[in-house]
Amino acid sequence: MSPQPLQDLHRRRLSLTRVTGLACAALALVAPNTFAASCGAPPSGELKAERVAAVTPSRAEPGLYEGPVWMGDALYFSDFSFAKGFPSRVRKLAADGTVSTAIEDSGSNGLAVDAGGRLVVASHKDKALVRSDREGKQVLAGSFKGNVFNSPNDIAVARDGTIYFTDPDWQKAAAPGGQPVTGIYRVATSGEVTLVDGTRSNPNGIALSPAGDVLYVNAADGLLVAYPIVKGVPQAGRTLVGGLEGADGMTLDCHGNLYVTEHGAKRVRVFSPQGRQLATIRVDANVTNAAFGGKDGKTLYITGAGALWRLPLAVSGMPY
Repeated sequence: MSPQPLQDLHRRRLSLTRVTGLACAALALVAPNTFAASCGAPPSGELKAERVAAVTPSRAEPGLYEGPVWMGDALYFSDFSFAKGFPSRVRKLAADGTVSTAIEDSGSNGLAVDAGGRLVVASHKDKALVRSDREGKQVLAGSFKGNVFNSPNDIAVARDGTIYFTDPDWQKAAAPGGQPVTGIYRVATSGEVTLVDGTRSNPNGIALSPAGDVLYVNAADGLLVAYPIVKGVPQAGRTLVGGLEGADGMTLDCHGNLYVTEHGAKRVRVFSPQGRQLATIRVDANVTNAAFGGKDGKTLYITGAGALWRLPLAVSGMPY
């Protein structure tokens, strides 16, 4: 496949190149996303997001859209099915509304972008955390204590390059092997992998506060837990919100409010950094994750079961 042009917010021309033999393409970006300096007012009350009609299933089998990330002037998201191996591809929704396949056979679930503008992938196919750029695919974390991971799911990247990710067992059957626990992991800039918390059942959504001093993780236990970060190291967590229904991915706005997707409840709930509920955003199918995007970073995109929704807001937020 010949290179496909991308553009970042500064209109620099970039390329997407298929990497032969790696079963993964390289997304090359030259600058991280930047958003409007004015933060804006967060949402309140009951809201409803609308489906993006142009995004329709690309597979015959049922599956999910996951891991939305806004890069340059487009939204990228994983599209995987429940067939054997959970085959996945990355699709692109361009600013002009066209939809295309950006990476075929990506093996991806969660997606993020690092400070260098490179795509970071939670790969259930590779059972690893990987990074893609024009040089190819680089494994950032492939094992812990001699074992591969279960099925890396969601990602948070700190300003200094430290990466946090969740490792539930939802797609553990995609490839052999796994961990004895479902865990939350930290990948230092040196590549050292440490276990942040291995006591929670299927940790899922993960995000960092705007200041990078709190790590937020939800899980199948129905809890949103805040882990203070001291000198770069997460400390013991405290419960911020309880009673979540099928908590999945999440993102933050520039105030530090958390947008938590609740899978079967078909909603995104917005909580303040203190855990107070601010708003509820309804959709018409199961949801998986959310990210801010658009030219001013004030459109909330929500992925789910064969559908993508968007909701213009007055506040800017994180691109994944």
